[in-house]
Amino acid sequence: MRRLLLLSLLTILLGAAPPPPAAPRRIVSLNLCADQYLMALADRGQIAALTNFARDPQMSAVAAAARSVPITRGGAEEVLALRPDLIIATPGRRRETMAQLRGRSIATLDLVPAESYAEIRAQVRMVAAAVGHPERGTALIARMDAALARIPRDAGHGATAAYYQRRGYLTGTGTLVDDLMHRVGLTNLAALLGKPALARVGLEEMARARPDYLIVETATDQVTDQGIELLHHPLLGTIPRLKLPEAWTVCGGPAYVLAADSLARQLRRRGR
Repeated sequence: MRRLLLLSLLTILLGAAPPPPAAPRRIVSLNLCADQYLMALADRGQIAALTNFARDPQMSAVAAAARSVPITRGGAEEVLALRPDLIIATPGRRRETMAQLRGRSIATLDLVPAESYAEIRAQVRMVAAAVGHPERGTALIARMDAALARIPRDAGHGATAAYYQRRGYLTGTGTLVDDLMHRVGLTNLAALLGKPALARVGLEEMARARPDYLIVETATDQVTDQGIELLHHPLLGTIPRLKLPEAWTVCGGPAYVLAADSLARQLRRRGR
């Protein structure tokens, strides 16, 4: 009896441990990258809406899985009608919507674009904690780390590669694509040319640089406009190509592992 009284007194003096914060029940994504994280980490019933790009296979790495999930175009009235208790947005985007929602009792999480695998890991932890499932974040990171550990870091053997997009845009250093190239042992041509994160590089300059590989988006296989037609110019015809879906590189997230594995496999098939 005396022991119970002492325990009761200690509880009163020290205070009961605060309960863990309740997991959000209605999450709205206004961020294409957040779509990928939510599909991997949240309960399906927690997701009130993903972005209107979530079902687009050209842009979204979770397009197939998102077919049955509601989407939103992100207008303030539409978002409010969803009764969210957590909104994941992008800093500087949807300013009008977020301004109209300011002052309401809705939690928000700004998610900046991840430009490296290290940043992806940090965002997995951040989103997992925000949706109330930190253990899922830990498990996802473990799976991604294990999958990447199986991918040879020297698959490219230092060969030069140019991530060349429609209309002649070249992806430079300090980007997620640059991080992917280093992951599989490729050297980014943009670094050798001293180009910024994104630069226009004409056909003649690219032909003179002659990288060992062009990395192009799979959707550019078919010429549908002049921007894509540039990638099919005869000046580039003899440069071998590695192909990736844009949906795997437009955002940081678990699809990073798919992109790294695909690049390594293509390089192995080419004898690199």
